[in-house]
Amino acid sequence: MKLPDPRNQDIMVFVGDRLVPRAEARVSVFDSVVQGGDAVWEGLRVYDGRIAALDEHLERMQNSAKALAFAAVPSNDDIRDAIFRTLEANGMRDEAHIRLTLTRGEKVTSGMNPRFNQSGCTLIVLAEWKPPVYSDEGIRVITASTRRNTPQCLDSKIHHNNLLNNILASIEANVANVDSAIMLDIQGFVSETNDTNLFLVSKGVVRTPHADSCLPGLTRAMVLEICRDNGIPAEERNLSLTELYAADEVFTTGTMGELTPVLEADGRTIGDGRVGDTTRRLQTLHREFAIAGGVELPF
Repeated sequence: MKLPDPRNQDIMVFVGDRLVPRAEARVSVFDSVVQGGDAVWEGLRVYDGRIAALDEHLERMQNSAKALAFAAVPSNDDIRDAIFRTLEANGMRDEAHIRLTLTRGEKVTSGMNPRFNQSGCTLIVLAEWKPPVYSDEGIRVITASTRRNTPQCLDSKIHHNNLLNNILASIEANVANVDSAIMLDIQGFVSETNDTNLFLVSKGVVRTPHADSCLPGLTRAMVLEICRDNGIPAEERNLSLTELYAADEVFTTGTMGELTPVLEADGRTIGDGRVGDTTRRLQTLHREFAIAGGVELPF
């Protein structure tokens, strides 16, 4: 097994209530995340001794857990402590990404019903040495046939682990030999990609879809705030694929990828096929914003 970063071979992972070596990091076969993908999660990035938007991520995790009626949810202080312990054990203060997962916990017998959960939640803190997953120089995308979940079926504001909808779109991107897949909502408007939010720039105006079918991402929120603070016109509205194809610039946002330019969509070149000035500016402003507003590590 060849790891993307060999330093991750010997990382320590927080599972339940303790740190264990990577090779021993596992949950019970009776855990809800195994039984039905019944868990919530957050992605966190560490910059220069700070965790970007930590409070906002923990608030979203608590809201998602409440929406799913989790019982015995650990406090934000307990989750923070687990995060700090994990990062310190691994000597991580920069260029690290954290996959924070909270499952409904272990069941007394297999089955879907939450009544079988009687022991409280399982907390997992997986911190890895991991740069942004996409290149700052741009990616290619296609539009997936798989539609993004409608809130009539599953509210996108629940940041849940049942990601088959997105995984099916990712498979389409893999088959097409591109980097990612755009997902439309059931009305045919652009929603997001399989793993990031989407923005486009036209005549100096930054636009992003309403957060109805897409996740209201925290990096997405940062970009909108940065635009307001720096006098860059920005709005949320329904966007069609035609508008995306004709945009001057398109970029994605997310903790895993930060701000990533999209240079081609469904075989159409976006703008002049190069990273646009607005995207470059927002990439710089976002990193400054993320570091300045981050929670400082206590070690």
